[in-house]
Amino acid sequence: MSQIGHFIDGKHTAGTSGRSADIFNPATGEVQASVTLATKAEVDDAVARAAEAQKEWGATNPQRRARVMMAFGALINTHMDELAELVAREHGKTIPDAKGDVQRGLEFVEVCMGAPHMLKGEYTNDGGPGIDLYSMRQPLGVVAGITPFNFPAMIPLWKMAGALACGNAMILKPSERVPSTAMRLAELLQEAGLPDGVLQVVNGDKEAVDALLDNETIQAVAFVGSTPIAQYIYARATATGKRAQCFGGAKNHMIVMPDADMDKAADALVGAAYGAAGERCMAISVAVPVGEKTADTLIEKLVPRIEALKVGPYTSENDVDYGPVITAAAKQRILGLVESGVKQGAELVVDGRDFSLQGYENGFFVGPHLFDRVTPDMDIYKEEIFGPVLTQVRTASYEEALKLTMDNPYGNGTAIYTADGDTARDFAHRVNVGMVGINFPIPVPLSYHTFGGWKKSGFGDLNQYGPDAFRFYTRTKTVTARWFSGIKDGGEFAFKQMD
Repeated sequence: MSQIGHFIDGKHTAGTSGRSADIFNPATGEVQASVTLATKAEVDDAVARAAEAQKEWGATNPQRRARVMMAFGALINTHMDELAELVAREHGKTIPDAKGDVQRGLEFVEVCMGAPHMLKGEYTNDGGPGIDLYSMRQPLGVVAGITPFNFPAMIPLWKMAGALACGNAMILKPSERVPSTAMRLAELLQEAGLPDGVLQVVNGDKEAVDALLDNETIQAVAFVGSTPIAQYIYARATATGKRAQCFGGAKNHMIVMPDADMDKAADALVGAAYGAAGERCMAISVAVPVGEKTADTLIEKLVPRIEALKVGPYTSENDVDYGPVITAAAKQRILGLVESGVKQGAELVVDGRDFSLQGYENGFFVGPHLFDRVTPDMDIYKEEIFGPVLTQVRTASYEEALKLTMDNPYGNGTAIYTADGDTARDFAHRVNVGMVGINFPIPVPLSYHTFGGWKKSGFGDLNQYGPDAFRFYTRTKTVTARWFSGIKDGGEFAFKQMD
């Protein structure tokens, strides 16, 4: 069984803590590797080494840093199949889904190839008599990225590409459940020309996270995970003067109006709710049809589509729609919420509780579930399920559907399906959610825009990727300059002030 350590100063290190965590194959339930968990001392040492490496990297001109991003992007493309295999093996995603994971991360690497443009400052000539003003964006120093299990390539790439392109050094702490992809990306960055120590990958658990939060050299922390942990990290990081962007959970609603194309709406819901086994912060978990007829029609369209879903391991010779969830504990939590929905009176239209896959009985597979007549007081509505479960909440009017969405404590993503432009425009303007889809079920913006949720889905003033990444990973310095004219007189300069 392989042992995964850390990536420090451009090479793999075993670690000295004596503590480790198992890495499971989600399809079989078997332990396939072990990852070393860092101590506070090891984290502090990695940070100190990164701080030394950052001095030269931060002084490197942006164009040369961009060339490293260009080489890195080319290497990701070259190794796409290998990276997708790593993602699928530890997470359980299908290969197409895993390639999508890598591709969406690569797209922000491509944006970071334009770092020289994004880092340009501003200039005012003659702001006063003989006075010029200009601003410059400078790196923060050493920053930290703490990333979740559900996107082993995409989210680490979102964090590291912006931080490094801006001239920072980064300590990346990936999820201990899926460390291999981040380790391989670090190797590829090294091959692309990144100097030793500028990216350190430290594997660990809460001890490593707390060490990063408490280390005075760390200037900023970027996190994606559950809302309780996002709140914890945001509070602890900002209490010590760090910048923080912390993205948490979600409960994404999709309103379906009576004039919507029901086949397209049903197809969208199936893909958005069950893709990646529902383990996405942008998954649609709540369908909100307007009117009883709309609700009945939508259920009729959904049931055969959901019952036809193929569930299996990524290694299956047959195409599968989604694979297992990440751990046995995640599976039990999902099924526990399903049971609570039944007990609390929701109608279980598609029941996946007895799903079992021959030859993979010990895997963490969860069959697809569909609930109808869910109400906002039920646990399956209030909790982020993070599994292949879609709930339907019936509403009588557009205003009721909008209010339901806006009253939810989460505000990551939302969508509306309608043929009416006025309704769509009203929804986009009024809804208090960070990312909105119009006849588009998973409204993840392209990487040259920005990604971020509102309310309990996001903590911090700046979002991840796009222009906000360059703002987050730099601080602005503004210079007000006035020069004095020198008038030569008899070999000496007599200076006069330009007032």
